[in-house]
Amino acid sequence: MWNRLKNSRVVWIAGFLLLAVAPSLGATRTVHVFVALADNVHQGIVPVPSHLGNGDNAAENLYWGSGYGVKSFFARSGDWKLASRQVNPRPAVLERCIYRYRSGDVYLIADAYRGREIKQAIMDFLSAAAAATSEKIVLPASNTTLWAGGRADLVAYIGHDGLMDFSLSSLPDNHNVAKRPVIILSCASKYYFADAVRATGADPLLWTTNLMCPEAYTLKSALDGWIAGESAQQIRERAAAAYNQYQKCGIHAARKLLVSGW
Repeated sequence: MWNRLKNSRVVWIAGFLLLAVAPSLGATRTVHVFVALADNVHQGIVPVPSHLGNGDNAAENLYWGSGYGVKSFFARSGDWKLASRQVNPRPAVLERCIYRYRSGDVYLIADAYRGREIKQAIMDFLSAAAAATSEKIVLPASNTTLWAGGRADLVAYIGHDGLMDFSLSSLPDNHNVAKRPVIILSCASKYYFADAVRATGADPLLWTTNLMCPEAYTLKSALDGWIAGESAQQIRERAAAAYNQYQKCGIHAARKLLVSGW
């Protein structure tokens, strides 16, 4: 009798735990990427050709519409399909593109911020990392509901490291109930963003130790690993391999540049 009761209790507990985690296993996951467009005039970057460094022209910008920009690179990828596009969703944002991953309910929400709005882009990224803000998005074609900002499963910042040029007067309060993974592809982001990321309570899945070119192939490779459920070190290795492939910097240099954790 005791063995039957004990076995029943084990089965009940296992069933309860399965029910507890089942919704997250089948739930739609979202990645929200905040892209600060390259801007020769309003950012302290090494100047790039004028059509790449016009922070008011998303179509040709280095980090958005150029060959390795977020919009162009993900649009050409066989792994992602454009699900929605919106022009000027907010005054600071020139364009929003939403992509769906080829397998499973994973969506990438990418916002292109005007170059002069880099501080707003960083603040919005940090607010999302701290779960201090959230945004509900309904895709009209499929009536699918997505959550962005602080309710996204992963948030990322792409662009110039504006914290090299300016300080933030305040940081968002931490509203996270669990560690939220963040990716920061920007020059020396581990050093310049460290205090801000600690304040948000987020967990640095991937960031950088030195100067880098924050083009979209590194982000895509990292997301491939994240979607597959890989460890932080496996994701880092994917990102380093991609960076070396396109930048020809050597795999050892790429591994030193792209790191995970504190």
